[in-house]
Amino acid sequence: MNKKQLEVMKNGKGFIAALDQSGGSTPKALAAYGIESNEYSSEAQMFDLVHQMRTRIIKSPAFTKDHILGAILFERTMDSLVDDMYTADFLWDRKGIVPFLKVDKGLAELQDGVQVMKPIPNLDDVLSRAVKRNIFGTKMRSVIKEANETGIKRIVDQQFEIGMKIVGYGLVPILEPEVDIHCPEKKRCEQIMREEIISRLRQIDETVRLMFKLTIPDENNFYAPLMHDPRVVRVVALSGGYTRNEANNKLAQNSGLIASFSRALAEGLSARQSDQEFDTVLGSSIASIYEASIA
Repeated sequence: MNKKQLEVMKNGKGFIAALDQSGGSTPKALAAYGIESNEYSSEAQMFDLVHQMRTRIIKSPAFTKDHILGAILFERTMDSLVDDMYTADFLWDRKGIVPFLKVDKGLAELQDGVQVMKPIPNLDDVLSRAVKRNIFGTKMRSVIKEANETGIKRIVDQQFEIGMKIVGYGLVPILEPEVDIHCPEKKRCEQIMREEIISRLRQIDETVRLMFKLTIPDENNFYAPLMHDPRVVRVVALSGGYTRNEANNKLAQNSGLIASFSRALAEGLSARQSDQEFDTVLGSSIASIYEASIA
């Protein structure tokens, strides 16, 4: 574990940029960026285009350590180059931004009101390569859609079990049991989930370091008990389908909770923009998310 990067993530002011769109979400991300599906004819071309988008964001003068603590990468992005450097090295060596890696393979079918992660058969290989690529930590997502205690326990158990394996590689896992913002019992889901998380935290050694990426809660400062746990480096928030303004407003009401936005970060960016226009829009987005994160 890189101690300098740990210090940045634990005590730095700013937020985490989520640049980890995977195969399923990439077409939507490209469409929002102004590149339609008829403009590429293969998966390889699609990923080349999204890497160009991510590279443009990362290299922008607006994308700096003054506002951004870390960036979450997709596996192909980790293995791709930015100015002849692997992406994680470019982020840390050139920008001072801590690199993370998305490791999950998507969601299983809905059962007991939740979608756990699909199996990750090549996880050991991915984690070994992540260490070689100088990745600091990982991220993996599952989703809660109903206030089902059995399902939520299964979600939290899976997150912790895989998370502890990741810890064994010297990486800091971000556990992401997302609560769907459209869930009619969202507050109850958050209550059940927090209880399960606290229970699991008490079962692991205090030397373990991990993070959480959670939906902005209905009750302000609801995740403060997690933030105060010695094992927890940081608690960050996903935008979850809220617009950037909605997410920022909700985030600002939660002291200590910082952003890890994807769609909200890229909102308003277009492949058709000039570099000046692109940098201006991105800079405005980054400034607003930063302000909400330090409120």
